[in-house]
Amino acid sequence: MLALLLLTGLLTGLPADGQSRLPLRPGWKASGELASEHATQAAAADDKRVYAVSSTRVAVHDRATGKLLATSDGPAEHLNSAFLRDGKLYCAHSNYPNKPDTSDIRVYDPATNKLTVFHEFKDPPGSLVWNVHDGKNWWCCFAHYGKDNAKTVLVRYGDGFREEARWTFPRAVVDDWDAMSASGGIFDGDTLLVSHHHFPVLYRLRVPRDGKELEFVEALTCPFPGQGIATDPKTGGLVGIDRPRKKVVFAEKTPGNRP
Repeated sequence: MLALLLLTGLLTGLPADGQSRLPLRPGWKASGELASEHATQAAAADDKRVYAVSSTRVAVHDRATGKLLATSDGPAEHLNSAFLRDGKLYCAHSNYPNKPDTSDIRVYDPATNKLTVFHEFKDPPGSLVWNVHDGKNWWCCFAHYGKDNAKTVLVRYGDGFREEARWTFPRAVVDDWDAMSASGGIFDGDTLLVSHHHFPVLYRLRVPRDGKELEFVEALTCPFPGQGIATDPKTGGLVGIDRPRKKVVFAEKTPGNRP
């Protein structure tokens, strides 16, 4: 089996141990975890609750005990990253892997336990994998995979979801994606942290003043083997998932991590 894995790595040009090829700086380390069978796509948290996201459900857990409090009521086909805003959870949603691409943002309201469509994109430029709001604009990442993954784009939307600008991803990051795409993203100060699909790495990227390609700053260690990530308002750290173990994972900065 080991020989087969090594041969596969040689034939594909990919690391046999499933790690990023890029040199990694100190980033984040695990500080806690919570078991959830729904922790297969993304996670988010507030002071009292933890939200584990699968393709079809949002699961709400008590942060102190881990107890499952609720699962969302409403249809979904392929939920992705989740972003908390004003007490509601905004999830990227698509019809992946079906074609042609359809994408929308679905919102989960803990007060009603309903999951509903917040905004549907007409003719989306790919499969929506994450969305965040910076207080003024929505930023939405639309993925492509395989030989087309360099077409993955980050789009900034203004009022009424009017497109204002879009950027592709740096070649060094695309080449590190293992034929997949950017599964999660958040703002960290004035830069973006973008997660891999299945490697434990976060890419720090900068939106350029000019140009149509995001700027690569550094690659960072993290305890999340890919998928959606979110900021943790209680600790100032991050929250994500370990999909193979079906765990929500909390992370804190390691020494040497800089914003």
